[in-house]
Formats: sequence, structure tokens, C-alpha cells
Amino acid sequence: MKILYGVQGTGNGHITRARAMAAEMNAAGIRVDFVFSGRPVEEYFDMEVFGDYRTFQGLSFVARNGKLDLYATFRKANFYKLYRDIQTIDTRGYDLVITDYEPIVAWAAKRQGVPCVGFGHQYAFKYDIPRYKKNWVAQWIMSNFAPASTQLGAHWHHFGHDILPPLIHNHDVPNNPQSNQVLVYLPFENSEAVLDWLEAVPEYQFRLHCKDIEPGVYGNVEVFPFSRDQFQRNLSECESVLCNAGFELNSEALHLGRRILAKPMQGQIEQHSNAIALEYLDIAKTCEELTSEVIRDWLESSRVVQITYPNVAKAVVSWLQTNDDSSLSDLCDQLWQQVPNLKNIDFQHSTTAKPLKSHSMKRATV
Repeated sequence: MKILYGVQGTGNGHITRARAMAAEMNAAGIRVDFVFSGRPVEEYFDMEVFGDYRTFQGLSFVARNGKLDLYATFRKANFYKLYRDIQTIDTRGYDLVITDYEPIVAWAAKRQGVPCVGFGHQYAFKYDIPRYKKNWVAQWIMSNFAPASTQLGAHWHHFGHDILPPLIHNHDVPNNPQSNQVLVYLPFENSEAVLDWLEAVPEYQFRLHCKDIEPGVYGNVEVFPFSRDQFQRNLSECESVLCNAGFELNSEALHLGRRILAKPMQGQIEQHSNAIALEYLDIAKTCEELTSEVIRDWLESSRVVQITYPNVAKAVVSWLQTNDDSSLSDLCDQLWQQVPNLKNIDFQHSTTAKPLKSHSMKRATV
């Protein structure tokens, strides 16, 4: 089996998911060619698992001080180059194209009539799930950014639909959380402002990952550069996680059992929707604005929640190899049955919801 796999490179969540898929595909003997777009070539790091991958400019957003800058985003976008890159890629030599919200391989497959599987969090929004509904233009863009003939959406809950659990990349790092240690990853915020907020909460030790402050120790804050291995070590040793409302890091934090405070990037519809879902499921705290007071209150009053998710990557790879012998509904049901601490929610408001599984959420108090 030969697969062309496109990965959206904006942020690190899509790449983290692709790492887990790459490992499982390699174990299954599947040949995979990876394509990445959405960030400058020099900003990719720890990419050995992807072999001889290709990169394209693609499309990405520009954020300033925690807000989506639409004007700068459109100024940065090169739609002519995007069109040319879509024409350049030949998908017809592959048995299957997979897109993790990557537009170039998705549109190339659509133009050339090649089956394309959309795999990732964004594809869950085709269903009636908790979401931010005030910006219909952004909703339309999200639905059409990377089209796919088959869509495998993932979320923290199935919400009564054919949605997969989050794909967690397992790391060979001991899970040893320390109560006064806090991991901070806010790449879309002003790092200097974040540092000021953290220094004003001296009761806790913060481990801040960013690219625009020199690594070192600043009072109760230790600053780290972007590094996959160091980030995973810090995540394994911090009981609390302060981050934006992206999907992958919040999923890993829930899987490990972490106290979470998530701030959505203003103007980014997916992150606003994620914040709504986190509060709806009562599995994390969220805020629209960050201050030292907000951070201190969260650390002192919030509890830890843990949801143990199964090996989604292995199950999806096996499902792809069977040529859809089992339905997507069966795949989703089998995986959610492996989540013993899934919250039971009444979805009677949704006429398209499936019967709920009879699980309950375990909440650990610390």
C-alpha cells in the first residue's frame, strides 16, 4: 500500500499526530510519502521519522498578542503559488491520499479524482457538536479548507456521532507530575507579557516554551526553546498545563491527567469551539483573557481530570488496510468502548445523535 500524507504545519499538533501515524504505518509495512505546508522550512524540527518529506508554503494564519490578524493573514497568503503547488503534485500514483487538514494534497486529490481521507480534529465539525457559531465566514472556510471524500474527525467526546477519540502519541517518558510545576505553551501570545504574569505567581514554578525569549531561568520561570523531547519531559513532570485551546496538547494533557487552563486565540473559530467543548464537558477551565490573578485562581481552585484514550493510530491504520471492511461507525464504537471514564451526556437536543455509551467520567481531586 502506498500513501501520500499531507500535514498542516501550523502549530505542532498536526505534526504530533502525524508522528504517531508514521510509526504505526511503518510497523504495518505501508509506504508513505509525507508533505508538509504552513510554516517556513527552517522552523520544522525533529522530523527524522518522516523520511524524505517535502514542504510547501501552503496557507497559515498570523497571530499577534493572542489574536488572529486577518489583514496580515491575507497579506501573507500567496494564492497563486498555492494553485501552482496543487497542480504540481501528482496524487494518481498512490493508493490513497490522507490529509491532516493540509490543503495542497487535499485539493490535488479532489482535482485528480483520487480517494482522500481527511483525518483530524477539524473534520469533527461536520457534525452537530459544541461550537462557536458567530462567524459563518470562518465556519465556511474551515469546512472547505482541506476537502476529503472520507472524513475521520476526532474529539474529546463522540457527542453521539461517528467521531474518533483523540490520537495520543505515546512517549517513553515516565509520568511523574509534581504539584507545583506548571507547563506553559502559549505560542500565539506575547511572550514578554506571559513572563510577567507568571513571575507574579511566585508560589509555583513555571516551564515556559517559546521562541522569542532567551532560554534561561527568570525567577520562578524557566524558559525553554521549542524541542519535542524537552517538551515531553516537562509535560511528564508538570501537574498543570497552561496553553491555548488547540486540540492536541489539551488531548495529551487529559490523557496524562493534568489540570488545564486553556485560552483560545481570539478570532480563531476552532479554538473558540474547543473552549466551549472543554467547558461543556467540564474537563478543563478556559478564559478569554489571561492575568496573573486568573492563573493563580485556576491553580488554587481547579481539579485534575484524566481521560485515558486508546491507541487510535493503530486502529485507524488497520481500518485503512481493510479497505473499509468495517464501517466508520464500528471503528468509532470499538474505540470509545475502550474509554472507561467517558462522561455520559444527554444528547436529546440533537436529532442525529446515536445512542450513548453507558460510561461515566472519573474525576480525580488533588
